[in-house]
Amino acid sequence: MLRVTRREARQAGARALQIEAGLDERPLRRDDCANGPRPCPLVSCRHHLYLDVNPQTGTIKLNFPDLEVWELAHSCALDIADQGGTAIETVGALMNVTRERIRQIETQALAKLTSSPNTRVLREFKPL
Repeated sequence: MLRVTRREARQAGARALQIEAGLDERPLRRDDCANGPRPCPLVSCRHHLYLDVNPQTGTIKLNFPDLEVWELAHSCALDIADQGGTAIETVGALMNVTRERIRQIETQALAKLTSSPNTRVLREFKPL
């Protein structure tokens, strides 16, 4: 008798849905999905703006509960990052959070960067 955990059953179900939808080849790098369909159909991608998954609890938060995936103007955070600098109001609208929350996230990210032991390497990095 074969025993399967709930986690394994969920993973198998998700894999079957990906294969059925023709998404069995998940992108491994940004170059793999840069020219892909938009809005991106890979909602489970960590860069997708439609939902957020808490890795500790496994809870899912829908960022846009009133919209469907295909109704999003921008679906990938990497597409927005490729555009370069963006105003706080624009980023807030894209992520469906307030301007103040974007400022808090920015402050936390900068604090993490400055406390990192690899900061010296980042300061020496010069973009192309």
